[in-house]
Amino acid sequence: MIIKAYEHQKIKKIKNNIFLFYGENDGYKNHVIKDIFIDNYKGNIERFEESEILNNFENFISSLINKSFFDELKLIVISRVSEKIIKLIDELLDRKINDVTIVLNTNNLEKKSKLRTIFEKDKNLICVPFYKDDNRTLIQLANNFFKNNKISISQEIVNLIVERSSGDRINLNNELNKISLFLLNKEKINIDDVIKLTNLAENYSISELADNCLSKNLIKVNKIFNENAFSLDDCILIIRTLLMKSKRLLEIKKTQSTNKNIEEIISNFRPQIFWKEKDIVKNQTNKWNLKDTEKLVYKINEVEMTVKKNYPSALNIVSDFVLSSAK
Repeated sequence: MIIKAYEHQKIKKIKNNIFLFYGENDGYKNHVIKDIFIDNYKGNIERFEESEILNNFENFISSLINKSFFDELKLIVISRVSEKIIKLIDELLDRKINDVTIVLNTNNLEKKSKLRTIFEKDKNLICVPFYKDDNRTLIQLANNFFKNNKISISQEIVNLIVERSSGDRINLNNELNKISLFLLNKEKINIDDVIKLTNLAENYSISELADNCLSKNLIKVNKIFNENAFSLDDCILIIRTLLMKSKRLLEIKKTQSTNKNIEEIISNFRPQIFWKEKDIVKNQTNKWNLKDTEKLVYKINEVEMTVKKNYPSALNIVSDFVLSSAK
């Protein structure tokens, strides 16, 4: 059975327990998964890659039936699924396992996809496609964001931000958050500010700074700091850029735990990694283990909070953190 993405609130009222969320709009898709499922589950939430399920299929099914592993579990999210996951769906339906919610998450599925067809035609299964947002939708999202945060901003600036977000809700949300943080210490924002804060400008020095930090190239990090007169306003962008790249690295390290082929992981990663970055990212994966990457993401969030509370000292706080992380 198909439910359109904008009708996703209907899911809260139905009793189905197996869902397929597919499409390229990861920002919208992840928002709905969080809003409908994750935020409403008080028990344990278990996340798997498809390969983890298929490689331990009998044990997984046995655990579901006997509840030996999933005593308190109410929700299982399985990512990067393919046609191979049909084996699991057949088992769940045949055995009538309906006391655990299963959410399958994957990228775009062709119309001829067998997995998509099964979910569309079976009334016991729910299929929700997430297509790319058009500019009109993104403009509405941006306007709502500024309205809800009581931020006065011209429509010209809103349209410019949306135009350069490449139709990606995640990109748009990142840019809106940067502007929101910027306005903690400013009353107004103009187009020049927006160009500097967001990805509308080619901030190669800041991107390069984050890449070299994650590559643990302390000499190059020092050189970038010395050659660029970063301002207080740059600190937010530095932290946000480092956080974005660190989260990407974390996702790759998680995938590496079940798939050792780093070339394949990087090639299949979404959002797609630009070809010029692939060697850089590959080098970064050799510098960090999963545990340390998780700690890094946590620390970056802490630094951002510290910067917001101590804005006059932001540049020292950020530079000290980046330099220490690059060691």
